[in-house]
Amino acid sequence: MPVRSVPGAASVALPQDGKLFAPASARNCEAIGQLLAMVAPPRGRALELASGTGQHVVAHAARLPGLTWQPTEVDAVRRDSIRTYIQEAGLDNILHPVALDATAPGWAAQHGQQDLIVLVNLLHLVSEAEAKCLITEAAAALAPGGRFVIYGPFTRGGALTSEGDRSFDAALRAHDPETGYKDDFDVIDWLHDAGLELLQAVEMPANNLALAAEKPRG
Repeated sequence: MPVRSVPGAASVALPQDGKLFAPASARNCEAIGQLLAMVAPPRGRALELASGTGQHVVAHAARLPGLTWQPTEVDAVRRDSIRTYIQEAGLDNILHPVALDATAPGWAAQHGQQDLIVLVNLLHLVSEAEAKCLITEAAAALAPGGRFVIYGPFTRGGALTSEGDRSFDAALRAHDPETGYKDDFDVIDWLHDAGLELLQAVEMPANNLALAAEKPRG
């Protein structure tokens, strides 16, 4: 993936006690955790793509102790923050974060047989080609019966449905025309093209959407 900068509002992470704190992650963590508790397998391997500050992975690992969590992050500063959150949490079901560009081809070969893959708030920050590549790699990395959960802002049937979404999408596209909201129907098509079956589309707080898909068995 080319190194993309984003508008400041798209990636707010503030230094706090030797780690990074993202207010948006604090706000959406509980809702995402509740969804994962409903759709995640009870045990196995979980891969979090673009883990960011580390706030989510420690919360999800505490909520879902039967899963062994592997956080990943392309940015070294954020990997340091993830390590600090893990150390403070004292949980034994989180592995050390690894460097991974989820939009690059080929990473599934090193991260295969995942029972759960989670992606939060990334698709609108990358190009369509990068989003498709990410979904293809995630599908390849899943074990049969494994589940892929995508959370974030989307256009709905080609339309932006709130003034805040229109403003944010315009700011993203002005900053980098290749980025911006992806359409929910398009992403569902990309999941199907990658061999996954959509389980459910769940409306989430703040006009976000979660898509849960599964890799068929056999």
